[in-house]
Amino acid sequence: MNQGALFLGKDRCRFRVWAPFRKKVEVKLESRGGLLCPLDRDGDGFWSATHQGVGAGSRYRYLLDGSVARPDPASAFQPLGVHGPSEVIDHGAFPWRDKNWRGIPLAEMILYELHVGTFTPEGTFAAVVPRLEALRGLGINALSLMPVAQFPGVRNWGYDGTYPYAVHNSYGGPEGLKTLVDACHACGLAVVLDVVYNHLGPEGNYLADYGPYFTDRYRTPWGDALNFDGPYSDPVRAFFIGNAIHWLADYHVDALRLDAVHAIYDTGAKHFLEELAAGVAAFSAEEGRRRLLIAESDLNDVRLIRPRNLGGYGLDAQWHDDFHHSLHTLLTGERSGYYADFGSTAQLAKAWDEGFVYDWAFSAYRNRHHGSSSRDRPGHQFVVFAQNHDQVGNRRGGERLAGLVSFEALKMAAAAVILSPFVPLLFMGEEYGEEAPFHYFVDHSDPALIEAVRQGRRKEFGAFRWGAEIPDPQNPSTFAQSRLQWNKRDREKHKILLDYHVFLLRLRKNLAVLGEPVRDHLEVTGHEDQKLLIVQRTRKEERVLILLNFNSTSSSLRGVKIPDGCWCKVADSSERRWLGPGSSLPDRLAAGSSAHIGRLSMALYRREFRV
Repeated sequence: MNQGALFLGKDRCRFRVWAPFRKKVEVKLESRGGLLCPLDRDGDGFWSATHQGVGAGSRYRYLLDGSVARPDPASAFQPLGVHGPSEVIDHGAFPWRDKNWRGIPLAEMILYELHVGTFTPEGTFAAVVPRLEALRGLGINALSLMPVAQFPGVRNWGYDGTYPYAVHNSYGGPEGLKTLVDACHACGLAVVLDVVYNHLGPEGNYLADYGPYFTDRYRTPWGDALNFDGPYSDPVRAFFIGNAIHWLADYHVDALRLDAVHAIYDTGAKHFLEELAAGVAAFSAEEGRRRLLIAESDLNDVRLIRPRNLGGYGLDAQWHDDFHHSLHTLLTGERSGYYADFGSTAQLAKAWDEGFVYDWAFSAYRNRHHGSSSRDRPGHQFVVFAQNHDQVGNRRGGERLAGLVSFEALKMAAAAVILSPFVPLLFMGEEYGEEAPFHYFVDHSDPALIEAVRQGRRKEFGAFRWGAEIPDPQNPSTFAQSRLQWNKRDREKHKILLDYHVFLLRLRKNLAVLGEPVRDHLEVTGHEDQKLLIVQRTRKEERVLILLNFNSTSSSLRGVKIPDGCWCKVADSSERRWLGPGSSLPDRLAAGSSAHIGRLSMALYRREFRV
């Protein structure tokens, strides 16, 4: 860490903070009755010094110009919340057991996104640990945690964090997160951590008291933009790149999910994201183990994931929103807001085949051309999903897909994601059809800010015609309603859907042609009149045929081109063992077949090679 409190052992600690316009900076040791320890300024505006008598667990603030006491911007722990003192953490004291952990290659990842506060009744890191074996049994090999950096209060999505280096106190703090990561590695799970480098939350945000961390030249939808390209921006960039390395080094995290990078504004010759990717690559080389960066962006800009030597930023992957929107509109029929740009089988076929649907195509929702072609990028650079925290939580009622579509459609959604040539992601509870909503929730202390959040949520939903009043984000019941009902996993249709997900994930693992997220030798055809998608995937001598019928009625295969050969049925979502109405498809399929595929159903055939 190039900033913050670095514990050196034997009650010695080095403090370093950037405050270029302050005339005096001291450390106020609250654990020692407010003792003031001076810091020395260098030519770049950094204040630092090493002091004795400061052990792990010591609490402190910085005193700026003798009058303004503030927590450390690079605090590793805020035990009393965003307005309280910072605490010195000895990162070298944790007894890690994962020295032989080598990680999970991106191309093999099966991601499971969860929110620590609502995943269990306890809402802690420790409460996640006993459930890791169940997730591994499902077929998951990578846990994707929503942000855990310190935010105001005890309930929040995490995107209002104000201390990027600190692990939230109510989740279990630094020790709790390390214990969870270590337990994940012990049972073969990688850990992806969501980080926010486009803004900081408003409550407890004291960065501006230290220096020009923010700029008024840009505005994000959530507040002031961070200063990544203006005067004094070098230390700001270093602060956030250092933050990324902090999570990888001190917490052994395997990958970072970069939130809403379209709101990271940088017009310089070297974009912040490119410098970040280079820094993480250098750290990976030094450690001998690759760490990953996965972006979220609504720009459809392929430069994010192109290698730096091809003019890109060099990020490893990005979320594939066009895939979600194409799938969601076919399943739900919704066409309001950004869903107005989607709704055809051809678009889902393009999302499978090429990646971005909007590749400098005209977007009616935006009323302009949008995106760039991703045809040349491999499948493992895209993360796909039928649900995630945004697509559920940013609905007026927080409805999950299980509350919007039929059981047959849920099975279709699972197949479309898991059998795709991309990296699949499940949102917590999706695997068993969780019906509890996932709302947006906060726990602010400022009444004016609370009301601003309420009004902002109402305004955000203006483009959607959902009608009903939104739950109050500040009300504790809104948070409580969002907790998973984990005991449903073993009940009736939920258990069947869970078994179906296990079945699909095992197919993906056991059939090499499905397990490699590549789009080479991929043929996708959309039959718009029948809402039928025909996918053929080939790897060496192995070939599969996937039929996806999004129609509300059965569809004939008479006019569908079935490739030559004898195709043997491997999976059929209409079968009664999956609570389907019964399959109408034969066990073997050949070109020219007049068979029918049931409504809202998926079937997978494997080609038989005869000697």
